[in-house]
Amino acid sequence: MIYLDNGSTAFPKAPGVGEAMLDYVNCVGVNVGRGSYGAAYEAAETVLEVRERLCRLFGFHRAENVIFTGGVTAALNQLLKGLLRPGDRAAATSMDHNAVLRPLAQLAEEGVETEIVPCGPDGSLNLERLEETLRRRPRVLVLSHASNVCGTVLPVREAAALCHQYGTACVLDSAQTAGKLPIPMGEWGLDAVAFAGHKGLLGPQGIGGFLVTEALAGEMRPLLAGGTGSQSHLETMPDFLPDRFEAGTLNLPGIFGLRAALSYLEAAGVETIRQAEMDRTGRLLAGLAGIGGVRVVGRQDSQGRTAVVSIDFPGGDNAQAAYLLESRYGVLTRCGLHCAPRAHQTLGTYPQGTVRLTPGHTTTEEEIDQALEAVAEVAAALR
Repeated sequence: MIYLDNGSTAFPKAPGVGEAMLDYVNCVGVNVGRGSYGAAYEAAETVLEVRERLCRLFGFHRAENVIFTGGVTAALNQLLKGLLRPGDRAAATSMDHNAVLRPLAQLAEEGVETEIVPCGPDGSLNLERLEETLRRRPRVLVLSHASNVCGTVLPVREAAALCHQYGTACVLDSAQTAGKLPIPMGEWGLDAVAFAGHKGLLGPQGIGGFLVTEALAGEMRPLLAGGTGSQSHLETMPDFLPDRFEAGTLNLPGIFGLRAALSYLEAAGVETIRQAEMDRTGRLLAGLAGIGGVRVVGRQDSQGRTAVVSIDFPGGDNAQAAYLLESRYGVLTRCGLHCAPRAHQTLGTYPQGTVRLTPGHTTTEEEIDQALEAVAEVAAALR
């Protein structure tokens, strides 16, 4: 098996992730914020440690403002639906994922207006076009750091600076970049960063969250209400963080697994991991350039992108190509629209979609070469 679907979820996970989760289930097992005994306090210390590690990773300074959710989609829903009210305006780009676009579509039914900033045919964002939208004073701009279809990295720092100029909150979707690219939240002036635990952070599925400034959190209402283990005499949610946005029981096995993943990331180094991924991506792109019957979508080289590479088989059916890559050669990819139909419309690959290949930092050069041979043979068979 040659696993080239790290854009969907990282595999293998960081060393120790599974063991940490099993250790929690078998040896810890208690809840946090509910029990008045040592084991519960120790588990709570672990949760706080993970919040602090995430602060270090994202250049933030308030551990209590790290909110855990079931994933990046839940985080984006909380941020958007917790912030926007009928009559508000929001902005997003044509490279955004359905984790952004579908919540905004639901909010449109409640009277929230959304403007989509069109991106270029390589997935790039023109800052002048963005500024045209910001002049209309949307309450929030949601920005994907990098496309999950073609890997193009968007100019987040510059976009956040423009947002501040026009009084717009800037919310970053880091699903494809957390753990792969530096994201200094404070330095860039981001108001919130939503993250997934199971992709670049190399942790388990089912855990994610967001980091949010005190100012933006103060404007948000909780989507969920329930027990937090604090202020239990009240029927209203606590007004302090993280409790205000963490009703119910946390995914503690996921948090313990994420702690192991973050320990690995800190030891290995984000830049080291990124360099390994981009070395493999450069090799992949160079090889694809020499294969007839295959078109690389978006940027053609390894500059200004992540390890996400999408290809189109103009002579055949992309779904069939993906099937042949797996069934004949053991190359695992993802085919389709990747939950980002507007991105495919922008890139000129709608409705057929693409076959997406996403190496990870543990992908070997030999695996890249074998995958290239497989792609060449499939392209020849489909022509």
